[in-house]
Amino acid sequence: MDFIDKLQEITLRIQKMKDKVGTEEATKNAFVMPFLSALGYDVFNPMEVVPEFTADIGTKKGEKVDYCILSEGQPAIIMECKHWKETLNVHMSQLHRYFHVTSSRFAIVTNGIEFQFFSDLEEQNKMDEKPFFEFSFENLNETVANELKKFQKDNFDIDKILDNASDLKYSKAIKDLLHQELKNPSEDFVKYFASRVYNGKVTKRVHEQFELLVQKSSKQLISDLVSERLKTALNNEEEETKNKIEEVEEQQAAENDIITTEDEMEAYRIVQAILRRAVSLDRVFMRDTKSYCGVILDDNNRKPICRLWLNGGKKHIGLFDKNKVEDRYPLEKLEDIYSYEDRLLETVGYYHEMN
Repeated sequence: MDFIDKLQEITLRIQKMKDKVGTEEATKNAFVMPFLSALGYDVFNPMEVVPEFTADIGTKKGEKVDYCILSEGQPAIIMECKHWKETLNVHMSQLHRYFHVTSSRFAIVTNGIEFQFFSDLEEQNKMDEKPFFEFSFENLNETVANELKKFQKDNFDIDKILDNASDLKYSKAIKDLLHQELKNPSEDFVKYFASRVYNGKVTKRVHEQFELLVQKSSKQLISDLVSERLKTALNNEEEETKNKIEEVEEQQAAENDIITTEDEMEAYRIVQAILRRAVSLDRVFMRDTKSYCGVILDDNNRKPICRLWLNGGKKHIGLFDKNKVEDRYPLEKLEDIYSYEDRLLETVGYYHEMN
């Protein structure tokens, strides 16, 4: 079962059971322990997960954190759990204390549904005020699953997570700031744009005008970006449909005893000879049809390199541009394919750019 499938099972579990989960301890058993298991930890093995981990603070003894996840025998993640109906922010001071007296680099506070991940990115051994990552099982998606994979037992690497945590934290802060500015532009934000596009003095009237313009322009830009992404998605879907139709047609053609001619094989070998400068030959495939002989990259119809039209009276080569639009060029003899060397290499280059 894929990792995201395991997480989605927990989501369904929460939806079905939460109204019956009446205590903090029940929250741990019903929601938190399955989450740790999904990460690959044996919740019943004290060498991996220690419940009620001692975190004595100075003269205050007997302080315990709900769970401590060990890595190579050392505390790596401490976790404080609350009942699923409780909000998380009210428990920060408690987690701060625990973090300070343990050697763990990560702390999690959760109510079984919402999770907040902390570290000491700003000052070593002092837990940051704000989480570098947070999610809710009520809003689970693939992006969240990919971030959580870094905390899986088999993937756990403190240095890599810390590097990524810094990016996550400040990226979130920037997005939050942009969201706030676009929703309710500050004076400095408006002044920045006004000073860049308006040549006159930015008076109070001009400032008020630009405050409205910044809001309007921001909304229009977001709308345009969404429309562009939708258009791209629709175009990709259309292309996928076209490719599937071609695959079916080619398969049907293969079943009709298509014979690959000597000319087609020779032309294919010429194309291979050209492309070997750019890619390994085991990535260059030929698919013969009744009408033409296609040369594709990685045995993928979505990566056409050229089409060899050699079965009719006149011979042609079909070459593709960046948008996969085919143009045909006449061939007096098969050796003329060498004159299109640059175009063929350029086409392969398009797919490298896509990667």
